[in-house]
Amino acid sequence: MKKDEDFSEWYASVIEKAELRDKRYPIKGMDVWLPYGWAIMKRVDQAWREEFDATGHREVNFPLLIPETEFKKEADHVKGFESDVYWVTHGGLNPLDIRLVLRPTSETAMYPMFALWIRSHADLPLKVYQIVSTFRYETKMTRTFLRVREIHFFESHTAHATFEDAQQQIQEDLQIHERLMRRFCLPYIVSKRPDWDKFPGADYSLGADTLLPSGRTLQIATFHQYKDNFSKVYDVKYEDAEGARRYVHQTTDGMSERLVGAIVAVHGDEKGLVLPPEVAPIQVVIVPILEKGRQEEISRAALEVYHSLLPHLRVHLDDRDVRPGEKFYHWEAKGVPLRVELGPKDLAKGEVVIVQRRSGEKKSLGVLGLHSRLKSILELIQVDLFARAEKVMKDNITVITRLEDARDGINAIPWCGRESCGLTVTERTGMSVLGTPYYKEAASGKCAVCGEPAIELLYAAKAY
Repeated sequence: MKKDEDFSEWYASVIEKAELRDKRYPIKGMDVWLPYGWAIMKRVDQAWREEFDATGHREVNFPLLIPETEFKKEADHVKGFESDVYWVTHGGLNPLDIRLVLRPTSETAMYPMFALWIRSHADLPLKVYQIVSTFRYETKMTRTFLRVREIHFFESHTAHATFEDAQQQIQEDLQIHERLMRRFCLPYIVSKRPDWDKFPGADYSLGADTLLPSGRTLQIATFHQYKDNFSKVYDVKYEDAEGARRYVHQTTDGMSERLVGAIVAVHGDEKGLVLPPEVAPIQVVIVPILEKGRQEEISRAALEVYHSLLPHLRVHLDDRDVRPGEKFYHWEAKGVPLRVELGPKDLAKGEVVIVQRRSGEKKSLGVLGLHSRLKSILELIQVDLFARAEKVMKDNITVITRLEDARDGINAIPWCGRESCGLTVTERTGMSVLGTPYYKEAASGKCAVCGEPAIELLYAAKAY
């Protein structure tokens, strides 16, 4: 199955062949993570933790259930989720006095606690994050990783003394995101979401979107500036240096398992997954090529290579009693970046054969100092994967001056700034309005909708 012919079928088959998730759990949109898929997700989780721990965030873990009384305090927020939440109404056989919500996101769970934790300016900034399941009653067609009902979710929440401090946090989040996406080899654009599509309760929202081979975009991260909108509802105040009581300003940053879906979609090919080395649970697989009468000798040499690489790389020795070709197929489907083959001829020369998953390129390398050579190759693979994906995305960003010219990919449309014209873009093209470029791009000419002078570009695309 080729992904440029039927992306949906290809995507589903690659996930099944690589054994990432099992869709047969009897609740739609709640799949079972299989060991290899969960190992990839844990690599992403580890990257999140490393980046946020390094910037002064602390990990927390809040309860799954939110009382209806707290959930409904922020009216705009509730309005944005009222049709999406799961309700818990009974404890055993007894109706609950107060209904409980399975968290769709955690503002209404965390901020009553922030009000208890924050007392003075010395408690600020407060920067926490958690990696948890969130739940949305998704009514559209579900798709593994991309649109599900139980979401493996990362969310950071911060509180600051001033709006300016919160703005600095948004900038830090964007820098963190840039480093993470380099690790995941995912290029993206950042857009300021239009006011009619910002996160419920936010002053403004930013979204990071990548482009999938289907020509549709996928939101892979969001950043929200709340100002003091939530703190006024939940009475989150601090005492400043002069003794005055002031409301905190808050931000959030969110990412999810969609990143795994994006990695699968952007880099995979007809053989299966192609994993960036930073994400791959196994970076190098060793396959002994056994010869009759020398099986023990070759197996012993392969084990020695394995132990020499183990302190430096995530490596696996495939010593199963099956044909080498079957092993090749298996690990290609799982996207392991490098394969090391060791046969009788290689053994005689003190070498191994290195095969790159993406290109199929083969080369012989000496066993001595092998780990450093493999590390260098993996670094080059990482750079190449990002560069390839970035070129594809840039080649599919098109400036159009007429809505009739809208195409698959990302359309950059001259816009007058009026909401009515922005909504017309969706009505006439069927595309989602992603917003305006956060990193400003010059707009010229006339609005593609009304013909008035354009003041900025508006991104629009078919989106998941």
